[in-house]
Amino acid sequence: MAGPSPARPRPAKAAKASKSALPALIPSDNSYLQRILNARVYDVAIETSLSPAKSLSKRLGNKVFLKREDEQPVFSFKLRGAYNKMVNLSAESLAKGVICASAGNHAQGVALSAKKLGCRAVIVMPVTTPKVKIDAVLSFGGEVVLHGDSFTDAYGRALELEREQGLTFVHPFDDPDVIAGQGTVAMEILRQHQGPIDAVFVAIGGGGLISGVAAYIKALRPEIKVIGVQTKDSDAMVRSVKAGKRVTLADVGLFSDGTAVKLVGEETFRITRELVDDFVLVETDAVCAAIKDVFEDTRSILEPAGALGVAAIKQYVAEHGCKGQTFVAITCGANMNFDRLRFVAERAEVGEHREALFAITIPEERGSFKRFCELLGPRSVTEFNYRISDANKAHIFVGIATQKREESLKLAKTFAKHGFETLDLSDDELAKLHIRHMVGGRSELARNERLYRFIFPERPGALMRFLSSMHPDWNISLFHYRNQGADYGRILVGIQVPRGDNTALRAFLDSLNYPFVDESNNPVYKQFLG
Repeated sequence: MAGPSPARPRPAKAAKASKSALPALIPSDNSYLQRILNARVYDVAIETSLSPAKSLSKRLGNKVFLKREDEQPVFSFKLRGAYNKMVNLSAESLAKGVICASAGNHAQGVALSAKKLGCRAVIVMPVTTPKVKIDAVLSFGGEVVLHGDSFTDAYGRALELEREQGLTFVHPFDDPDVIAGQGTVAMEILRQHQGPIDAVFVAIGGGGLISGVAAYIKALRPEIKVIGVQTKDSDAMVRSVKAGKRVTLADVGLFSDGTAVKLVGEETFRITRELVDDFVLVETDAVCAAIKDVFEDTRSILEPAGALGVAAIKQYVAEHGCKGQTFVAITCGANMNFDRLRFVAERAEVGEHREALFAITIPEERGSFKRFCELLGPRSVTEFNYRISDANKAHIFVGIATQKREESLKLAKTFAKHGFETLDLSDDELAKLHIRHMVGGRSELARNERLYRFIFPERPGALMRFLSSMHPDWNISLFHYRNQGADYGRILVGIQVPRGDNTALRAFLDSLNYPFVDESNNPVYKQFLG
């Protein structure tokens, strides 16, 4: 590695440290402070904005600022460390070319830096890397090699290619020059906001960003807390700090692919262990909700790793009851595959406790479905899945708009009190990922069934109007509804109409005045549901 060696690792200590003890943790020669101040990043990187998240701040009762690293030319902070490492390489090393392993963002940083410096760049990426990141690397002239399911897998292959082809390895996080480059993020934060800051929340993958940020902040403003954030299924740094040594995870969650690291770096572990005040672990649903929060404030869409800091602030405020404090979240990346937005939108409501999911068992008798709907009152229904299947009982999968977790618990008690067996699925991963899309199927009980698609205005009471207009002798044998946040809702409903009752059916359809399509002869219906 180019440049002077960092200070020697110090003895093991707790992850948290008192404010009075923090200055003593900085290397005596201030090597990282000097490295950060002298880092060359602005040949390719820009000074990103520190923007207030006005809506989120108002909702949380605290000032929240977003350090917008998603504004970088490669939509991630990784450009800083990659370029600072490469610009310090010898001419001979650059002539041979560089290689790196990356889940995507570091890869783009290396590729763009190589283009700027005029050298070859080979990028080894996990096969799980989003296509948008692969395409970006190729657009900068990088050579992509896909290998393994995680960063650690790609890292091993990159080391092999380094030896085989005589390339120079550019580590994504465990290198002093890379750490120093990432530390310029903190340098900008303190320059841009010279007033009080209570805490800076930093996503952790391998630990390069938080190491640089902590080294700079603790050297100049030790009263500011540096809080690391990881997902619960990719918490290698948190486990390592607790164990007092680096811990290798057997598997990592891949939703936040930018932080999917099985083993953190030696140097990043040392710095994080010594300087970071606290950690927050967040779940997938909370990250999805945070992506939505940032979009509402900025109209920008972050990748999951980029939203970890925001998710952590919300969780931290809820757990500690903070009021009137100032927090900074580093929005460290925005390389999101468009196709993933469908999943994010689906899970954001649950993550914010704005949607409760239930499995309801109702007696299979006329009027029971309507009686259940009456219990919902003015609440907005976000999803309804029902298919007649048993002569005595029916099962419904229903989503209901809520404001907080306590509301879903209250609803469950209300349903049970009125004789509807209820299972709260709001925290059930199987239900959220799969079951909600699998309710239905063929039914021998669905005789004389007519299938219709309806479109009606999204407003409270629209569903009850639909049910109240039906003939009392008709039975609903299938029902699917999903509120996607549009102005109009879409319903698929199966109605069992006695033979010869077409006149009454036509009168019912006309009275609704809702656009509809008769799907009774649709071949897809006949194949899967009829």
